[in-house]
Amino acid sequence: GNLAKLAHAPRTAPVVVLDQPRNLGNAGAVVRLAAGFGATGVVTTGTLDPWHPTVVRGGAGLHFATAVERLTVNELPPGPLFALDPEGEDIRSLKLPDEALLAFGSERTGLTAELRARADHLVALPMRPQVSSYNLATSVAMTLYHWSATGGAPA
Repeated sequence: GNLAKLAHAPRTAPVVVLDQPRNLGNAGAVVRLAAGFGATGVVTTGTLDPWHPTVVRGGAGLHFATAVERLTVNELPPGPLFALDPEGEDIRSLKLPDEALLAFGSERTGLTAELRARADHLVALPMRPQVSSYNLATSVAMTLYHWSATGGAPA
């Protein structure tokens, strides 16, 4: 059922894509955020199992409130892919569409070349020059909040 939910079009909320995440607890926190904001689901690429017990614990059991899957970049659901990258357009100037895929790279290495090549838009979060990155869950929270504040998130 999760794959059908992720692929359904048109979607009424974005899908969060974690590109090669490494930290099980952060992945769980993202599932919790996605469920809280009403995102369609969370997809991981790479080797991290989004159903690992540590991820489920970090998600506070909310894996069952949103679609959670592991896919390859080529298997991602349809929709415009907005990839978070420091070189992207400032998110404050954008309205993220409900059918968007919101992609986040790892804190250390950022987006993989494969996902970056698939991106339709590069998007940046506001950050002071002295700061190298935000925590993954923080970046997802900021992006989903921006989506919800600019017209997303049905009541």
